Amino acid sequence: MCKDCGCSIPEHNHPLENHKNPTLEDKKTVEVITKILDANDKQAESNRKHFDRHGIFAVNLMSSPGAGKTTLLEKTIELLSDQLKIGVIEGDLETNRDAERIRSKGAPAYQITTGQACHLDAFMVHEGIHNLPLEKLDIVFVENVGNLVCPASYDIGTHLNVVLLSIPEGDDKPAKYPVMFRSADLMLITKTDLLSYFDFDIGKAVNEARALNPKIDIIQLSTKTGEGLDKWIDYLKIKASIRSII
Repeated sequence: MCKDCGCSIPEHNHPLENHKNPTLEDKKTVEVITKILDANDKQAESNRKHFDRHGIFAVNLMSSPGAGKTTLLEKTIELLSDQLKIGVIEGDLETNRDAERIRSKGAPAYQITTGQACHLDAFMVHEGIHNLPLEKLDIVFVENVGNLVCPASYDIGTHLNVVLLSIPEGDDKPAKYPVMFRSADLMLITKTDLLSYFDFDIGKAVNEARALNPKIDIIQLSTKTGEGLDKWIDYLKIKASIRSII
């Protein structure tokens, strides 16, 4: 799918147990990917400094499609609008629907349509930064493209990485997608109102996430019932206030 992160891999006709990707073992390819990531990291640091100059706390939201990122943002705006001013950079392959949902809640939003790219990179977020009224904002959320793989490899210049794991996805996702959960500061277990309908072991998901990342924070919540939203809001306010002191 994406031509710059290595996930655009041709199919190979050889046994699965011997599967290797010759594209990613080629020295020239590795050098190109390394240069891309190095350039991205430099831009990410510039983005972070830009947020810092404006006193903004920036949060990267990552998850599979449908885990509830946009709905969580809508609820967050509703609960925090009288205390903190929120802006959103939206990332999707196509359409402006998520940005329209955010704007309908009264928050400024800038939509980035990536076409075939399966993640946002620091350069895309830089574009979003310059299309938001930063001087009027306290928190900027970046809603990354729905994908549990590639977004984890790209620093985009935020201060906090959050991964959502919804109950319908299954409790095995931390073990199956370890890079994502290792890179996260916080895991939100979402749609907990559906627990009785799915074979999801919260203890297993928590244990596997913490085996990968002992420092990861974990909050369980449901945007439908409101369970855990107070903990999420308090977490954001604490992190944002700590960032403002640094």
